[in-house]
Amino acid sequence: MSTTTQILARSTTDVAMTVTRAHARATVSSSPTRLGRPWLPRLAAVLAGGLASALLLQPATAAESAAAREEFVPQVGQPGKDVVWVPTPEALVDTMLNLADLKPGEYLVDLGSGDGRTVIAAAKRGARARGIEYNPNMVELAKRNAEREGVSDRATFEQGDLFQKDFSDADVITLFLLPSLNERLRPVLLEMRPGVRVVSNSFGMGNWEPDRRVSIDGSECRSWCSALLWIVPARVQGTWEIDGKPLILEQEFQKISGTLDGKPLEGRLQGAQIEFSVDDVQYKGTVDGKAMRGERSGGQSGSWQAVARTGS
Repeated sequence: MSTTTQILARSTTDVAMTVTRAHARATVSSSPTRLGRPWLPRLAAVLAGGLASALLLQPATAAESAAAREEFVPQVGQPGKDVVWVPTPEALVDTMLNLADLKPGEYLVDLGSGDGRTVIAAAKRGARARGIEYNPNMVELAKRNAEREGVSDRATFEQGDLFQKDFSDADVITLFLLPSLNERLRPVLLEMRPGVRVVSNSFGMGNWEPDRRVSIDGSECRSWCSALLWIVPARVQGTWEIDGKPLILEQEFQKISGTLDGKPLEGRLQGAQIEFSVDDVQYKGTVDGKAMRGERSGGQSGSWQAVARTGS
């Protein structure tokens, strides 16, 4: 018996006994012309009956509340804070995680996690996974789903506004949001460390072009069947120096252009990896803060390194 039930049971007995004793005293001490206090037995019965009813109803109320939570069933198209809920097809969830190259032990954050399917799928692959969802009913549903799938130790969910949450330590970000929301998130994503993978169901990031796009056919998916991948690029815009020669770089997301010692170049970033060509020489290397180093091939071969000039 629970503590609450024990308290209610004792209260029922105590009240009944107290009122009955009071009635007995009143009857003995009353004068011959008075009939005592006939309302006391009725009061005892009423109070005891009321507390007994509360005792019986208390566990039922808890059970009803649990049942109400269990009965919540999300409806496709139900309104949310900024979007309506449309679940990502299970086949595309797998495609998105494959595209992200999610590895065991990595940390994935799903923005707008709905019923938890992406977070749960990531946890089943050995990742730590966290879902951020505005709808509290969906959060509770996702927790139950994770418990049912046996991954609640690695799959966690929280209620809140994704624009007010910190997810800067993630290795992978997944989302299924409208393009306007993706563009609002874009500056935050671009401030994350180079190499973080961002995967979206179907919708883009404005003029930040995806590094890869994969679609699955209609036998596995009937709608919302494309996955887009972006790899957060290192920030390299500014003036650098290679072997005493100025390297001036302009950057538009993962695309770079500029000059090396006055000669034009074009190139690309993939996370911290950089590639560019000048005349017939290809430069490949790694960006590490204010330094770059790597190998060159073509008209020249050998290692190279660059250092950012002060103020760049």
